[in-house]
Parts: sequence; structure tokens; C-alpha cells
Amino acid sequence: MNSNQPDQDNILMVYVISDSIGETGELIAKASVKQFDTSDFMIKRFPYTNTVDQIKPLLEEAAQYKKCLVVYTNVDADTRAYIKRKEKELHLHTVDVMGPPMDQLESILGYEPMRQPGLIRRLDDNYFKKVEAIEFAVQYDDGKDPRGIVKADIVLVGVSRTSKTPLSMYLANKLYKVANVPLVPEVPVPKEVYKKDNRRLFGLVANSEKLYTIREERLRALGLNSSAKYANVDRIEEEVDYSVRIMRDIGCTIIDVSNKAIEETAEIINDYMRERF
Repeated sequence: MNSNQPDQDNILMVYVISDSIGETGELIAKASVKQFDTSDFMIKRFPYTNTVDQIKPLLEEAAQYKKCLVVYTNVDADTRAYIKRKEKELHLHTVDVMGPPMDQLESILGYEPMRQPGLIRRLDDNYFKKVEAIEFAVQYDDGKDPRGIVKADIVLVGVSRTSKTPLSMYLANKLYKVANVPLVPEVPVPKEVYKKDNRRLFGLVANSEKLYTIREERLRALGLNSSAKYANVDRIEEEVDYSVRIMRDIGCTIIDVSNKAIEETAEIINDYMRERF
């Protein structure tokens, strides 16, 4: 982009018209222009432009340039039809970014699109919520900070190796803020757990044999002695019994994860949350 006052005969002008912020149209315009060996171009973006009164002067202005392309991402059918009519009338070169894909999808799916501007922006908002939920899960993993229990949408409790951490991350991808708390006989349960709405509390249990196998493999992977207390059957049974007592005491929903995949457990919790809230 070379000049604030473009030479109408030599510069390539690209007008990007959008009923939302116009990022999609501008990215397509830039990517297309970059395929040509020229630096003599200017892209002008016109966001939130969707009425005839807004669009008419822009098209008339674009028509003054010898080399001009109009890229538009409007989803309203009447707006697109108007631009198409003016294209012929003003001898413009235009690209309808949204129209052809939506027309093809309407033909494939058998029903009309919503034609609501800015839906991709709403998807982006979900992306940022997901990032926030993942950061929350990392920050409040393994009982690191009891303040997370208060803030969490979901609190998972259970003994070691009941998949609390991976389940927290999986649920974070569904936009839930999840804290998890290990249950260990020698460590007091945070008081915040007892104060939490028990509809948001989920206890994860597994049978002793399953936990023994997982813990033994974990110790081997770390190069540690598999006969350690961590993988002792009697100790595991003690932990399981203790955890079940605590879970009943706090009134949480208990889920046996012995033979369940992470995805299956997550779906069970998701179903409970949708029913309850």
C-alpha cells in the first residue's frame, strides 16, 4: 500500500464490504493479491455495511478506479442481489465470498441458511472461552489452589490415577471450568469442597485391581520400585474406601471409571450438567 492518495489509473484498489467486521474478506483479498507480483495496491475495508444507503456510494466510488475489485462477504440475499445489479450497471469486478458456498450448502442440506452476520465471530468467542477453561484446568489441577473449587463449574474428586486431570482437560474443551482435588487419607479435604453446590461435585472411583495395574505401570515408567506404597494393594483399597466415604459425605455424584474411556465419563458428566443447570 503505497500512497494515501492513490493514482486512480495505476493503483489496484480492493474494496472489502462486509456486514460484520470484514476480516474474512480482507484475508481473502490479501491472499489473492499476493499471488501477483505487485506492491501497487490498496485495500480498503468497510465493516458493518449492509444497507443500500451504505453500499451505493462505495460502489460508485469504486467505479472511479481503472483497476478495482470489490470483495463482499454479506450474507443477506437482498444485499448481495443489489451489489450484483450494480456490478453490471457500473461495470465493476466483484467477488461474492459467501453467496456461492451458501447456495451450494442449501442445495446439499435442503434448507435455507440463517443469514446472520458475524456468526464466525461468535465461534471465535467460543475459542477464547475454551482457552480460558483450559488455563483454568491447568491452574487448579490436583488441588493446587482451593480458590479454584469456589470458581469452578465442575469439581472432580478421587484418588490418584482415576483420570482426574485428563478428564478436566477434556471437559475444558467443552467450555467447562474444572478443578480437581485428590483424595488422600492423610490430607484433609479442603473446606471449599464441603461448601460447594453438590450438583457440581463428581467423585471418580475405580476398582482396586484397575488402580493397582495403572499405578504399577506408572512407577515402572518413572523408573521407580513397583513395590512402593503407592502401588500396594492394601494401601489402594484403604484409599478407595476412604474416597467413597468422603464422596458420600459431600453428597457428590459418584462415577465408576474402571472400564470407561475419558470421553464416556465426560459425556456422563455433561449430561448431568445439562439436566441440572
